Amino acid sequence: MSNTFLEEMDFEDIIEDYILEMDIQSYSENTLKTYTSILHSFYNFLLTEKRLKDEQGLLRSFKKYLQHLKRDKGVSQNYLYLVTVVIKKFFQFAQLDIYTEIKAPKRTKSLPKALNEQEVYDLIHARDDEYDPEKSNPQNISRLRNKLILTLLYSTGLRVSELIKLQIRTIDYTERTIRVRGKGEKDRIVLFDEATLDLIQEYLEKRGVENELLFVNQRNNMLTSRYIQLMIKEYASKANIKKKVTPHVLRHSFATHLLKNGVDIRAIQQLLGHSNLSTTQIYTSVDMDTLKHAYDDAWLNREHNVRKNQELESMMD
Repeated sequence: MSNTFLEEMDFEDIIEDYILEMDIQSYSENTLKTYTSILHSFYNFLLTEKRLKDEQGLLRSFKKYLQHLKRDKGVSQNYLYLVTVVIKKFFQFAQLDIYTEIKAPKRTKSLPKALNEQEVYDLIHARDDEYDPEKSNPQNISRLRNKLILTLLYSTGLRVSELIKLQIRTIDYTERTIRVRGKGEKDRIVLFDEATLDLIQEYLEKRGVENELLFVNQRNNMLTSRYIQLMIKEYASKANIKKKVTPHVLRHSFATHLLKNGVDIRAIQQLLGHSNLSTTQIYTSVDMDTLKHAYDDAWLNREHNVRKNQELESMMD
């Protein structure tokens, strides 16, 4: 189908120009795919609109599209929010003034469900009984590699998109750090412990291939994010963990456990690679028991200090 208004403004070409500009600005591959999918789905919907003649008509069609997604497709409130943000940014790029009239719907805010420490341990060690340190066959090396992947995702808070691109040369074995290229092509340093260091060295000694990437498959190619997601799901099932476990959940768990054990939230912000502290606060959801203990401890300390001051004052009288 065709639409004269869309053809006159080169709507489809502007979409391609927008995605190209985002690619030049070093947006992640996942972000580019998401924006491309949303904008092309919207464009296909517009092609079915018969009364689309001007910008105001485009605005009406956009609102009808949101209604279509909500009523006919049954998408979540958060997805409606994402679609609105993407299309509003696109309208602004296309210099369509109607972008100022678009307001994003409310998002559903829910705290991330982090794993507890025992669940993380069970996940990482789910296949230890199948690993033989004396053997270097492909399956054995894959189990060692997967254990290292789980360990690094949790102990460093890496995004899965960052983990699959890690290069061996970015690892500092003496300082126990890794230099990571994150969102927006920004570098940051993440830390790991001695046990993880031993795991890295064992894996590199046994994997038997030459590659600048830390993690590769049996064909010596980069792993995919999808492979890691499926692997984690399999390990969670093996560990009998009922919660949904993803790379992002391990990132949540990393931040939550650091905060729970007294690490300053600004230090966590730096380790996660967040530019805004408000983003970190979403990740670091402390469970209610921890919050109660912290509150009670602070209140007891306050009462102790009050009593101590009263005793000092009475001694001085």
